[in-house]
Amino acid sequence: MRYRPILESLVPPDPMSQFHLKRGSPDEEFPDLCRNSTWMGRILTPAMYRRQFHRCTHSGVIFDDVIRPGLEEPGDRSGPVSVGCVAGDAQSYILFCDFFDRVIEAHHEHKITSQTPESDFNYDNLKGGGDLDKSYAVRCEASVVRGVDDFCFPTHCSRGERRHLLSLARRALQRLNDDELPGQLFLLEELNPEQKRELNLNPPSSSQLRIGVARDWPDSRAVWVSKDGSLVVWVNMEDHLRLVSTRDDANIAEAFKCICINLQKLEDFYRELRHPFIWKQQLGWVTSSPADVGTGLRIRVHLRLQHLPQHKRLQDILKRLRIRMDKTESPALYHVSNMATFGVSEVGLTQLVVDGVKLLIAMEKRLKDGRDIDELVPTQK
Repeated sequence: MRYRPILESLVPPDPMSQFHLKRGSPDEEFPDLCRNSTWMGRILTPAMYRRQFHRCTHSGVIFDDVIRPGLEEPGDRSGPVSVGCVAGDAQSYILFCDFFDRVIEAHHEHKITSQTPESDFNYDNLKGGGDLDKSYAVRCEASVVRGVDDFCFPTHCSRGERRHLLSLARRALQRLNDDELPGQLFLLEELNPEQKRELNLNPPSSSQLRIGVARDWPDSRAVWVSKDGSLVVWVNMEDHLRLVSTRDDANIAEAFKCICINLQKLEDFYRELRHPFIWKQQLGWVTSSPADVGTGLRIRVHLRLQHLPQHKRLQDILKRLRIRMDKTESPALYHVSNMATFGVSEVGLTQLVVDGVKLLIAMEKRLKDGRDIDELVPTQK
């Protein structure tokens, strides 16, 4: 176990009595996982549950808080496997590391080692990304999430913490506003219906309600929008911060550049405010979801495809490319994005999507002409 030498000092004495929780024994409380297809459901065993059962972080997160989202949402066996768990605070990744490590390794298909995860925000190292065929690539989005040190994650934070986080965001985003990227911060409760539609802002989903991130909605939730429309920053939603850059010309290179530049500026501002972004030595950047550890980066391209989605080898091709493809409301429009966020640098993940999208477009063109695509199928990465 990575953190075994320090676990004893992290566990408060008699945590269950401290929080007045009346529970049975670990064997009596072990959940029914028979139909659960999440990574949590596949990995959690009675022995592992017993080891975590009496542990509690300093902010009051117990192991049942971690696994509850997966218990209430068994998962879709036909689609990608969800992690089925959340961290209530940064300490959760240490205290429950023998569980979280296995979930992270399974979801991201990358082994956790003692080495510090690779990081690369030098957008000039990206090859291509601004030359996608516009007849297929409709638009793109680059987004990244960050957690702020000394605060519980949105799944577990209090109203006071959330309001403090909003105050910090105001100060940091004002610095960004003064630094050649003017914009405006809006509280969600102040947005009119038209503004909500423009931002694709919907009421809290059943999933958000279930995992607790929508408590006291919309108190202290906000969105900052740059005047040129190049950057949107969400505050206190599913994560402390989420930066999004969307482009209608599908120029991934420019969207990624926008994220890199402004994320690094915000990182410096938060460090000056004595609340740096949360970083763990073996995991990289961490937030509430194990699905986002490492880089927290998502690159998404909207592709117009008609023939490839019906091809019998599509799932094998996507697995080899380490990307995923999801349906949209439009029958011929698909979202293509990176599968993992851990084990590859920021530039590396973006390059995977760029190269993968180009190959998918090449395959679509061949199928459109009635030709075979077998010779284009890549070797397993």
